[in-house]
Amino acid sequence: MKKTTLSVLTAVLLLFASCTYEEVNDQTSPEAIDVVDQDKPLSIDQINSAIQEKLDSKGSFDWTEASDHLLWSATQHSNNLLTVGYGENGESFSTAKGQALENIKSEILNTILRTSTSKSTEDILIYDDEILNYIDVTVTTLESITALRQNEQIRYLEPEGYRFFTLAQNPETGRSSAGCSQSNVNIPSADYGTNANGAKIPWNYYDHKIDQAWAYSTGRGIGVGVIDTGLSPNQPLLGSRFDDFYSGRYVQKYGTYVDSFWWWSTKTDGPNDRCGHGTSASAAIAAPNNNTGDFLGVAYESNLISYRGTSDVVLEGYHERKGVANALKALGNRSDVKIISMSIGYPWSIGRIKDALRYAHSRGKMIFAAGGTSTNFTNWYGVIFPATMSETVAVTGVEERAQYDRCDICHDGSKIDFTIIMERSNNNHQPVVGFNNGESSSFGGSSTATATTAGIAALVWAKNPSWNRGQVLQRLKESGDFYPNRSSRYGYGNIDALKAVRGF
Repeated sequence: MKKTTLSVLTAVLLLFASCTYEEVNDQTSPEAIDVVDQDKPLSIDQINSAIQEKLDSKGSFDWTEASDHLLWSATQHSNNLLTVGYGENGESFSTAKGQALENIKSEILNTILRTSTSKSTEDILIYDDEILNYIDVTVTTLESITALRQNEQIRYLEPEGYRFFTLAQNPETGRSSAGCSQSNVNIPSADYGTNANGAKIPWNYYDHKIDQAWAYSTGRGIGVGVIDTGLSPNQPLLGSRFDDFYSGRYVQKYGTYVDSFWWWSTKTDGPNDRCGHGTSASAAIAAPNNNTGDFLGVAYESNLISYRGTSDVVLEGYHERKGVANALKALGNRSDVKIISMSIGYPWSIGRIKDALRYAHSRGKMIFAAGGTSTNFTNWYGVIFPATMSETVAVTGVEERAQYDRCDICHDGSKIDFTIIMERSNNNHQPVVGFNNGESSSFGGSSTATATTAGIAALVWAKNPSWNRGQVLQRLKESGDFYPNRSSRYGYGNIDALKAVRGF
């Protein structure tokens, strides 16, 4: 197969992209970049070529590895917007910023003023986070980049608005729709069972003994936060009928995503899902044990707190990354939330989201992240961010067969902690409640595996409400196929939910 450029490759690294992709020939070699005019920014093709070279040689990329010229060039192609993480190493957040941090911030701003034509702080300071130690600034000159990189109290510099996904975007709207689907799917009877209420039980719940685990726990009293594309207003089982069957159970919906191309926009577009992915992820976790003949979730008595933090699964834009970071902060501050599920991500780390994850983790949250899903020809790529972080629990999907084999489009690797069976030999995936009332959907890849594992964790925590995150995680490990060993590709493997909630 002809080698594609990064703008095509990374566009399909996460979940079923519903756009049409085309190949692009990059005529600029990495060697040619070394001899270009340093006074002019590199082209997008040149930047992508340099990043692709790192991916090919190392399997990863980080902006800390970029030259000053490469970083400046990317900033020029992102409205001159640069995110600056500051503080000591590991100092991702501060609930009350002391004078030392304020001094660092002032030094950063003064450096930019000194090396640019900007006249005042108001000209360059775009956003100053109240908890996380980063600011968004406008940087126009290469001299500013070079000077900032000499400051040892800067943890990272990232061109936050730089996009690699132009070919994945809808040519009419300019937006991508990776992982999005609102289609109704007719689920064959062989792919589900039913319980006494008439609710449908997905086929893979039986593989993990989730149906047997319900005799001991249904997740009652545990709050699960889902950061995704929101919840459909057309699905009453995740809205007005969420608590039809269990008094006191609640669903709450919030929005932190700003649906705008312009970085200065601040108005969020609400909690409603316009993609479908967030609805499916939430349904896999918490859809109720209904009497309407629809599919139920793993932890069907848990509480659900949904945040629309992104428009799709690929965290490619400024407002998506900012929306996810703000959702993490909000969920981190909630005492009723024990678990956070994130079936979203990006090929490499994003500073502000990394800072926000560390904040939520410091507040005792158990954070599940998708290992990555892609088309067949990009499965060489390893585990994606934020599943690569030690603060997250990384999950991927495997097929329903005697030996372990990842699903056709799932990623695996040493960072994976657990797996969920979510693909049958006929390629049917886990069924869930659909986007609209009375409909069903098929939910696949590492996204459904992540949400399902989050639901199992809610069952364990509800059975043991006095436990902390570490104790719940240890029980999940002990319930994995490979425990006490760990696979280099699949972590502790498939979880036996019955063992996890009942103990041994």
